[in-house]
Amino acid sequence: MLDGVKPRIGVLALQGDVREHLHALEACGADVVPVRRESELAAVDGLVLPGGESTTISKLLEVFDLLEPVRQRLRDGLPAYGSCAGMILLASEVLDTRPDMKPLHGIDMTVRRNAFGRQVDSFEADVDFAGLDGPVRAVFIRAPWVERAGDGVEVLARVPAGPAAGRIVAVRQGNVMATSFHPEVTGDLRVHKLFVDTVVRPRAGV
Repeated sequence: MLDGVKPRIGVLALQGDVREHLHALEACGADVVPVRRESELAAVDGLVLPGGESTTISKLLEVFDLLEPVRQRLRDGLPAYGSCAGMILLASEVLDTRPDMKPLHGIDMTVRRNAFGRQVDSFEADVDFAGLDGPVRAVFIRAPWVERAGDGVEVLARVPAGPAAGRIVAVRQGNVMATSFHPEVTGDLRVHKLFVDTVVRPRAGV
């Protein structure tokens, strides 16, 4: 933590692998809370959108009256990180999804849902990740990939080999980050630490 600052980071707790993100963020020194209500969203310094089922989470955001509040907080500069379904939700455009799925427009990118195939096509790979020492073990589960990254979007990682070699699987725009893989399930905390540091810096005046 910078200057002893302990950020409060919320994990959107409507569906998906919420618990794994809570544990990873807590291990990185954050004050972590599940977010299901607008009042809880208003109290956090950063937000994680977990893996799960993107169309279901999108629908639940509306059911819980959180869709527009989350969009507004992102427009206001809230740091956010999305993994897998969270990447899909943070996109400005989503391919191969239901027409009623409503993205959050957190990153200027086009994401293809389930790009790597179905559950049986899930796989792991070591990927180089910008800003981190050594490769990250990436777990892809019905994962998306980024087909278009806007001018202001930094590409952090690509698939290193195989039929999908070169596909973009991690990006950042400002203080919003997304990965198509699940670092919360590997025990490697470096991606979460990178996000926690992103949340801390503006609060610490860095």
